[in-house]
This record gives sequence, C-alpha cells and structure tokens, in this order.
Amino acid sequence: MEILFYQIDNQPIGQVLPRLLEISLQRGWKVVVEAGDEERVRALDSALWMGDDDSFLPHGTAEDGNAALQPVYLTAGAENPNGANVRFVLGGARLPDPQGYERIVYLFEGRDETSLQTARALWRAQKGAGLDLTYWQQDENGAWKKKA
Repeated sequence: MEILFYQIDNQPIGQVLPRLLEISLQRGWKVVVEAGDEERVRALDSALWMGDDDSFLPHGTAEDGNAALQPVYLTAGAENPNGANVRFVLGGARLPDPQGYERIVYLFEGRDETSLQTARALWRAQKGAGLDLTYWQQDENGAWKKKA
C-alpha cells in the first residue's frame, strides 16, 4: 500500500485529475474519488462529462445508481461502493483508512497556503505511522517530478 502526494502548482485540480484517472483505468484499477463536498462532486461530474469523446472517462455518483458497476465513483464521503483499489482524495479532505486500497493519491494545490499546510501535516502523520509515501510536484511545464 502506498500513499502518493501530488502538489499541483500550475493547473487546477479539475484539469490534472482526468489524466490521472485515465492512467488508473489503463492499469485496470477501479477508482473512487473523494471530492470533499457535494458541490465539488457535481462540478467534477460535469467536467468529466464535458470532455471530448476521445477522452471520456466512465464514472458515476450516488445519483446515477449502480455504484458497484462504476469504474470511477465520485463521492463526498468515505464509502467505497465500487470496490475501488485506488482512492483519490482532493485537498482538504482527510486521508481514509488505507485498508483495502493499493494506492491512495492525495491531490492538493501548492499555491494555497491552507492546502499546503494540511498536506504537510498529513505527510508527517503518515510518515510517523511508517507508511510508504511518495511526493510529486509539478514543474513549470506541468510535468511531474518526484521530490521524496
């Protein structure tokens, strides 16, 4: 089990997340995305539907039903109704119990001081618990660089 911290500096999370979800699906993983609140779930759901046909990401929310069948499930809560082995947590939400997941990905905006401090506190807590952590940061071109 590993926890990955992604510091987003040059793009909004809504632009970064679809690519990371696409990679997860290509690897055959089921995903749950914890967005923090229902407003953000709705915004993310709309954004994923608005992508072009070539980049469509199959996903759903509680409103859509059939949660167990969704390759990507969007939620504001802690549930995992699709049996996901990867959980994305958008900045501000707390990290879930890692049991049952292969990977937890925590995305946060590095230019937001509150998000940055929250991520640092979560990093220290998880590091202290002896979990396998990696830290990624965007460079000026939007490419990911492993920092720790």
